[in-house]
Amino acid sequence: MPDTPGWGPQGPRTGPGHDGPGHGTARYGAPPYGWGQQGPWGPPPPPPPKPGVIPLAPLGVDHVLGGAFATMRRYAKPLFGAALGVYALYAVVLGAALGIAYTVARDHYAALSADGAEFTWEHGKPVLVAFGAVWAAGLVGALAVNSFVQASVAATLQEAVLGRPTTFRAVTRRAWSRTPAVAAVTLPLALILLLPLALFALFFVAVFVTVLTDATAPLGLLFLLFLLVIPLSAWLYVLFAFAPAAAVLESAGPLTALRRSVHLVRGAWWRTFGISLLAGAMVMIVSLAYQLPMQFAAPEPPVVTPDTSASEVMLDQLRSQTGLYAVAALLGTLLTQLAAAVFLPLVTALLYVDRRIRKEDLAHTLAEAASRSAATDTDPLPV
Repeated sequence: MPDTPGWGPQGPRTGPGHDGPGHGTARYGAPPYGWGQQGPWGPPPPPPPKPGVIPLAPLGVDHVLGGAFATMRRYAKPLFGAALGVYALYAVVLGAALGIAYTVARDHYAALSADGAEFTWEHGKPVLVAFGAVWAAGLVGALAVNSFVQASVAATLQEAVLGRPTTFRAVTRRAWSRTPAVAAVTLPLALILLLPLALFALFFVAVFVTVLTDATAPLGLLFLLFLLVIPLSAWLYVLFAFAPAAAVLESAGPLTALRRSVHLVRGAWWRTFGISLLAGAMVMIVSLAYQLPMQFAAPEPPVVTPDTSASEVMLDQLRSQTGLYAVAALLGTLLTQLAAAVFLPLVTALLYVDRRIRKEDLAHTLAEAASRSAATDTDPLPV
């Protein structure tokens, strides 16, 4: 994969089926200028070129989802290899950090967990500081890891659209260079999602405080804020959803990527929301289709009697959760989560490509780049 600055923003072309000035908005499904232009007589128009996983024309829902599955199938090594590698590294580092934190605060933790022990700041503070530091570092690491995965997905799609081969090393190098910019735009997206969750948690905390004490809490106000924040968060999230793809495919800075996302989503918010929601529902259905049978196949918990000691109960529970069932459950969960981590950013990136085809006539530039790539593999990507 050649080192290129990516697909820079382009001005729209004028002509039928484009969003250029004075030409209105192209209807969904309209072919780009030059393809599908058919008069009342003559042979049917030629189909749009398809050098890679999608036709170079405005994409329907079937093209978006089909393109995502085709990319996952044809570019499985760079896609899943990069994601699996960075998640494995994150798990190892986080596990090591937890081990270090436990070693540092082991004596204080033992004092707090002893029979009849009461919580004191002398022992509690070191434990909270140690594991709190690991938790904070874990959040930062999760942001970096998810940003890298999104960058690797967009970098792979950049070649998949043109039908060009790529390698794990090339995708990793390209994704690593764009991870800081993707992380900078992913952070506000994460905060947008956390806002309604935080209000929801605050509402339930207020309910418990009201029930358990004589204090009063503004439950009605919190619930009203929660209802207002949900549509606001959804609107903002979809509005900025294309920013990670723009940060990679256009080599844009964080602010430029956010502005580009707003520009591209404008006029297609409901379509972007609907297809993204459909992709999320597909992931959820696949996950449930695996988890529900595993729940029914789970081994029965051990019988507990008044004479059973706590250590025996914990040992029996540990034995019941090991073996073939535990391996199958863990492996299935990891595979479904890995597929979701790749599939959802792929759908979003393909929607980004679709909007650029509709608003900026990216299809012609991509077609020219694909035709050049057929002659030589050293041509740079379109700028």
